[in-house]
Amino acid sequence: MTGKTPEVLALQPVATVVTLAERAQLIAGLAERRWDLLAEDDDPGARGRARQLREHVRTYVLPRVAAVELPLIVVLLGPTGAGKSTLMNTLARAPVSRTGVLRPTTREAVLLATDPDAEVLLRSALAGMPEGRLVRAPAAAARAGLALVDAPDLDSIERANRVVADALVEAADLGIFVTTATRYADKVPFDVLQRIAERGLPLLIVVNRLPTDDAEREVVLADFRKVLAGTPLRGLDDSRIEIIGIDEGQLGSSGESFTPDAAARVLARVDELAADRERRVALAKRALAGALAGLDPLIASVAADVEREAAEAEAVRAIARNAYDAELAALVEEMRGGTFLRTEVLRHWESYVKADQITRFFSRGLGRLRGTIVTAIRGMPEAPVGVMEREVSSDVVAATVSRATEAARRVAGEWSSRPRSAVRLARDPSLWSASPDLAARLEPRLREWVASIATEVQARGAPKRDLAFGVSLGVNALAVAAMVGVFAHTAGVTGTELGIVAATGFLNQKLLQAIFGEAAMREMIAGARERLEALLRDEFDRERRRYDKLVADPAELRDLATGLRGVRVALEP
Repeated sequence: MTGKTPEVLALQPVATVVTLAERAQLIAGLAERRWDLLAEDDDPGARGRARQLREHVRTYVLPRVAAVELPLIVVLLGPTGAGKSTLMNTLARAPVSRTGVLRPTTREAVLLATDPDAEVLLRSALAGMPEGRLVRAPAAAARAGLALVDAPDLDSIERANRVVADALVEAADLGIFVTTATRYADKVPFDVLQRIAERGLPLLIVVNRLPTDDAEREVVLADFRKVLAGTPLRGLDDSRIEIIGIDEGQLGSSGESFTPDAAARVLARVDELAADRERRVALAKRALAGALAGLDPLIASVAADVEREAAEAEAVRAIARNAYDAELAALVEEMRGGTFLRTEVLRHWESYVKADQITRFFSRGLGRLRGTIVTAIRGMPEAPVGVMEREVSSDVVAATVSRATEAARRVAGEWSSRPRSAVRLARDPSLWSASPDLAARLEPRLREWVASIATEVQARGAPKRDLAFGVSLGVNALAVAAMVGVFAHTAGVTGTELGIVAATGFLNQKLLQAIFGEAAMREMIAGARERLEALLRDEFDRERRRYDKLVADPAELRDLATGLRGVRVALEP
């Protein structure tokens, strides 16, 4: 083991993963990421495949990585009545597994291992076995470094037996497949052979009850080889599958084991492994490589699931993004035209800037008033600062909530036609309108925005402190004038042409222009507008994120799919 975490390995390019252990850790990290990105209402098939990958890696692959130098697990597999238990007793050189003709003969898996080996394996490679389905044979017949397991029948009528057998296929380092001269082409055992091939499990094949006639014997074995021809099974030492035949009736005196001569080749192969630690480790590594390669089809399926989810997430997020972008653009246009402002609000300010002293001021200009400044400020009306700030802010809030509600309605309407999105919408009815707290969020931010305008007015007016008229109007009044300019800036169009909005804007511009000059006035209004639009954009993004968070991040899904595609392991020929 390298000591690197799955999270660190998941960030490495696949080309840098040079050991089986690192590759297993990388797959484990990707499997965990996949599981974490799933929601309860995601496609059941995709959830099942993600769960299978995660549990498979955690239950079988990682324990085997940790135990690659631990006892070798040899599993005897085969259909009912093929002679697995008989071969088990032969390899153990003792009656450790019950034999018989009733279906199913082997109801539990039987483990033959020394006590220290069994203890280690039950904590690691065999830890994923269903509870109570693995029994220990007397350890006296066991050999250190080698664990023999007699699996339940592959074609058992009892589903629990098949589950145990499937689990052992995943945990094994070497499989010994036992069949008979009449059962080798049965569908269920052959399907298991296909799975063993996909899993990359090294295998020996024993054909029991062969005809004693040499010619007939060869016919059966030749036909069996044809059956296996398209199956990429891996042999014990190389890609060539070794088929060992045992003739009919070659049983010992007890009937519970084969004669030593009949099973001599199998005994020799197992004894070699028991005696040679290096060969056991090499075989265990080959089995691990096969286990990783055997995950390829499942990893490919999970990657395809992730890619489909990424496409769906992009589609539904695009619906939300387009709806909110469109409504924000409409709101900004509405703000710039000032049409959202109520007439009575505009009348307040229009009445102020049309007052005799104010009108006379900007019609005559500052230069002509400097000599009579005291006279000029007599009778100056009080600016309706508080009323304008409250009323304009209220109108901005109302317009924003209205547009955000329309965006929410559009998103929810389109999402409701998509099954999974509809389920998520149903859990939160508030998604059909703007957030309940949107108005409350906006109000303090708009006050801060008005305050920022006042700060800029004060900064721009500092060089003109000698202008008593500007000072007498007050910073707050000029800030309100700039605020009104954001919504009613006519750019040269007269009030008579555009009505109350343009009329108020025209007079308001004259006031600001007289004090600050045209260029400074335009800069100040443009800056205030940019800050307001940024504020509104931020709030609309926050509103949109209510929908975004209901689906996984498409970029993260795409990255995960790329990672999954990159860890596929090719078996050596």
